[in-house]
Amino acid sequence: MKLNIVPARTGLVWVKLGFKTFLQQPLAMSGLFFMFIAMLSVASLLPFIGSALALALLPAATLGLMAATQEATKGKFPMPSILISAFRAGQQRLKAMVTLGAMYAIGFLAIMVVSSLIDGGQFAKLYLVGGKITEELVMQSSFQAAMWVTLALYLPLSLMFWHAPALVHWHGLTPVKSVFFSFMACYKNFAAFTVYGLVWSAAFILALLVVGVLGVLLGNPGFAGLAMFPIALIFFAMFFTSVYFTFRDSFEATPADAP
Repeated sequence: MKLNIVPARTGLVWVKLGFKTFLQQPLAMSGLFFMFIAMLSVASLLPFIGSALALALLPAATLGLMAATQEATKGKFPMPSILISAFRAGQQRLKAMVTLGAMYAIGFLAIMVVSSLIDGGQFAKLYLVGGKITEELVMQSSFQAAMWVTLALYLPLSLMFWHAPALVHWHGLTPVKSVFFSFMACYKNFAAFTVYGLVWSAAFILALLVVGVLGVLLGNPGFAGLAMFPIALIFFAMFFTSVYFTFRDSFEATPADAP
């Protein structure tokens, strides 16, 4: 397994490939994304362990969407069963993926603990359990500080696990090695990932602005509110479709890789 260093403009290519591949299989990719959301949502509803279980399943579920994208690039229709690819790759890969999921859940919950030290657990409770968001709560300086600290700490965690599921599944790396190489790949290709994030953000904001303008032109402000939710879901589905290409271009298989 060899790490590739790509130019900054590759970030734009990743976004384009995400759009293109999604449009090749829009029903399959959007359907799989909705199943992905539903699976995590159902897991999070379980009492006591729901939030932790949903976090632990996230790496494996993300790998399922990446595998679906890989199938779509081959002109194939990805079936729903592809979402559980991480659990069908043999006992060794399964154990590694479960370990990776546990590592991610522990890392995220540790961030929540740190944020709780700042605001007494208000932000963590709202994020993990849910509740009512009030103006009074959001305006509290401690709540805002906890939110920003969480975002700052989550960035390195997300980089560590961005490629990790794919490295475990397709390159046979151990969970610890996959986390290390994932972080290094994101760090070495930081310029490309910055462009990637900025382009996706700009595209999403532009889409929402267009919907808002259409609502005004049609004289129906409610149209924007109704249309924004499905459009946001479709954009997230296209975003997750593009994640596979960030992995594909960041690593190159070598003969020494595990089968």
